[in-house]
Amino acid sequence: MTATRRTFLTLAATALAGGWRRGLRAQAAGPGQYALGIDSDRDGLLYLPSGYRPGTPMPLLVLLHGAGGTAQSVYYAFPMADRHGVIILAPDSRDQRSWDLVLGHYGPDADFLSTALGQTMGRCSVDRNRLLIGGHSDGASQALSFGIGTGDLFGRILAFSPGVMRPVDARGRPRIFISHGIADPVMPIDVTARTFVPRLRRLGYDVTYREYDGRHAVPPEVVDEGFRWAFEGWAPTGPR
Repeated sequence: MTATRRTFLTLAATALAGGWRRGLRAQAAGPGQYALGIDSDRDGLLYLPSGYRPGTPMPLLVLLHGAGGTAQSVYYAFPMADRHGVIILAPDSRDQRSWDLVLGHYGPDADFLSTALGQTMGRCSVDRNRLLIGGHSDGASQALSFGIGTGDLFGRILAFSPGVMRPVDARGRPRIFISHGIADPVMPIDVTARTFVPRLRRLGYDVTYREYDGRHAVPPEVVDEGFRWAFEGWAPTGPR
């Protein structure tokens, strides 16, 4: 686990320094949805919002799908990406059932994400000081756990209906948004969010918590609230 995290951060640091596949930067496309092209079976997608312009850095959100899904499951966030001006990187989990942390063999998804992140940094104009990670359900569990361990890279975490919080490390001090439906039958709130949030706050994390009257699916207005929270007071750092 430690080696995987070290490998991820080494590759990410190279990307942040602009050293990963710099030549691809000139090939950055315009707004739209693109396959990552890393794996022929389970791959992922890159979404460049309507306001994207090569040469103008935008924040980047790594967005993780739920159990049994693929990157196609994150379409719900595209209108918010357009509205708030954020690039979305949505990898597929290596195992079609779910993410490795949830399945108990943490590592392969972090390796794939490091490759996808490095490629995206080389292809797109990314504000490297505004990197986020988020997801829904099992994707939220992975994002919350992995994001705490890489909080020196991802400054903010969006966790919609997480069911597991099992970080293998704690770095940095990312701000965290957690939302959960009070009638969620899949990830019951009393044994998930209502235990995670007090624990995180005791550890000193800045947590914004939103309960809503609903089940496991996240209402669009809550997703929008999470996006608005994510960019509150987080000013662009300018061209790079």
